[in-house]
Amino acid sequence: MSETTTQAAGPATPTHCPYCALQCGMSLRGGPEAVEVVERPDFPVNQGALCGKGRTAPALLSSRVRLTEPLVRRPATGRLEPATWEEALGTVAAGLRRTRTEYGPDAVGVFGGGGLTNEKAYALGKFARVVLGTSQIDYNGRFCMSSAAAAHQRAFGLDRGLPFPLEDIPRTGCVILVGSNLVETMPPALRYLTELRDNGGTLIVVDPRRTRTAEQADLHLAPRPGTDLALALGLLHLVVAEGRTDEDFIASRTNGWSEARAAAMAHWPELVERITGVGVPQLREAVGMFCDAESGMVLTARGPEQHSKGTDTVSAWINLCLATGRAGRPLSGYGCLTGQGNGQGGREHGQKADQLPGYRKIDDPAAREHVARVWGVEPQTLPGPGRSAYELLDALGGDVKSLLLMGSNPVVSAPRAGHVEERLRSLDFLAVADVVLSETAALADVVLPVTQWAEETGTTTSLEGRVLLRRQAVAAPPGVRSDLEVLGALAALLGHEKGFPADPEQVFEELRRASAGGPADYSGITYRRIAQEDGVFWPCPEEGIGDHPGTPRLFLERFATPDGRARFVAVAHRAAAEEADEAYPVLLTTGRVVSQYQSGAQTRRVDELNAAAPGPFVELHPLLAERLGAVEGEPLAVVSRRGRAVGPARISAGIRPDTVFMPFHWPGEGRVNSVTNPALDPTSRMPEFKVCAVRVERAHGT
Repeated sequence: MSETTTQAAGPATPTHCPYCALQCGMSLRGGPEAVEVVERPDFPVNQGALCGKGRTAPALLSSRVRLTEPLVRRPATGRLEPATWEEALGTVAAGLRRTRTEYGPDAVGVFGGGGLTNEKAYALGKFARVVLGTSQIDYNGRFCMSSAAAAHQRAFGLDRGLPFPLEDIPRTGCVILVGSNLVETMPPALRYLTELRDNGGTLIVVDPRRTRTAEQADLHLAPRPGTDLALALGLLHLVVAEGRTDEDFIASRTNGWSEARAAAMAHWPELVERITGVGVPQLREAVGMFCDAESGMVLTARGPEQHSKGTDTVSAWINLCLATGRAGRPLSGYGCLTGQGNGQGGREHGQKADQLPGYRKIDDPAAREHVARVWGVEPQTLPGPGRSAYELLDALGGDVKSLLLMGSNPVVSAPRAGHVEERLRSLDFLAVADVVLSETAALADVVLPVTQWAEETGTTTSLEGRVLLRRQAVAAPPGVRSDLEVLGALAALLGHEKGFPADPEQVFEELRRASAGGPADYSGITYRRIAQEDGVFWPCPEEGIGDHPGTPRLFLERFATPDGRARFVAVAHRAAAEEADEAYPVLLTTGRVVSQYQSGAQTRRVDELNAAAPGPFVELHPLLAERLGAVEGEPLAVVSRRGRAVGPARISAGIRPDTVFMPFHWPGEGRVNSVTNPALDPTSRMPEFKVCAVRVERAHGT
């Protein structure tokens, strides 16, 4: 298969990369077994640049690596074996109907994914609530951006990952990048940091590891894992103590400052140094760099967010922006670097436990009435809020007897993954729709092979809030159907013959109506307009560009709160759910590597990517390696109270001596999420992936 990137002339279909939330522009030419990637230098986000994952994405279109026919588990053999679509869909419908009849609608669960298009996420949420009548629906995006989303809502009244376009980043004066290894997770975005520094701006990176991103920084702060909240509060304390607050902005555009100020003043620099390990001189230097610049931004990623206090941590960084007047102004603000390809849109249109389309709250009577009217049902028939992602997975085999899962692989990606795997195995019935036979699909009673990015049309919403159009470039194999076709067929088998069209543009037209007037208003966005404008920023309530141009920059005149003012939230540092102790004396943190993606279900099937990143590893400091007697490449076991993961030692002075790091892309003995802690943030219900107590031991013979 050809996977090269070229500038050659000839007809090609413009589309977008299937991976991260940059949604880099690319074009495709050829057929499914010989697809060529063609650069799109005119697309503003990446200007033609692609990382290795995007460049090799066509490898996933090959019938050698993907599912091409339905599979049903045969009672006689216990194995998944080929089946017709009629049998497979009938088996799924019968399994869901049986559970619903015997135990009630909430005994049926639905689990979605942040990689599903807006149309699929919308249809999945509608299917759960209208066809199944269940409240038990959530998605893997809960594991990614939920803490930042909750903090955004508390402070600004609206959650959009970036309230400004990426093009603004190089033009600001100072960026504080917290817990993001952007150089490896979103390589084409490196140019924004390079241009920032070329323009005279400064970059501060907060990360316990000296990553490739941290190496780009003017200042690198390396706090202990789990202490970002204290760090942000310490910086705000110094801002106040040094008289660097913007009192005019605070008075005219915010509420709640006195309480937030008092909370920050309880975190004096020497205390913060003891908590975080970041020295007072570095704290002062960071404040000087941020406040001396005429404008500034704080950008967070999973590092500070995937904690049992992730929402409060993000709130503390937002407080720093508000106190210094770095919000609601040009070239300034707080933003979240959304991770999954449609992590933004995926949380806007109804596959999250507490939401209806348009980012409406499911317990809001007006929202229920509006969406019910679009769906042609009575508002009282819609279920209320359900369980969050981990809580739903934890309930499998108990209150939740059957599960329909689309676009997720929790056997690898969920915290305390061994327990989640046990819960999946305990279900009465499991149906999975996926492109490949993931580790989760391998446990299913029925596996439905579905189309992927290049074989279908649909919209995604990037980390900027830019709604984009992926276009079908190649035909799917004959035995494969789209997720929309699957949902429509299942709905018909379950008594709902109308309301679930297979045409994605039809679904999007209904989504527009359902989102109209909501916080994430797509009603003015059409497929034609997206194509003409290289994407449209929501909210966009009017269809004509002359009527409404879309909203690339939010909050410049007012915030999305009832009174138009941003809200400080008073927060205080607290310990991680699990701190190091005598039995487990080291802290574990997790993350990604450049050549793999998420649970690896797709990228682990690409030879070039596997050659670059063949498996997990344990990164540790030379002092810790010396204490263990470990040498480079020797297998090490990382053990927590929940499980064990094994990988070869990678010794690096770029990590703290009290911390080890493992990437999370692999199953089996290298599955680091066997070790991670499912302790949940009380607001966002985000699990604490980023820190837990472990012991590290040599693993000879494993």
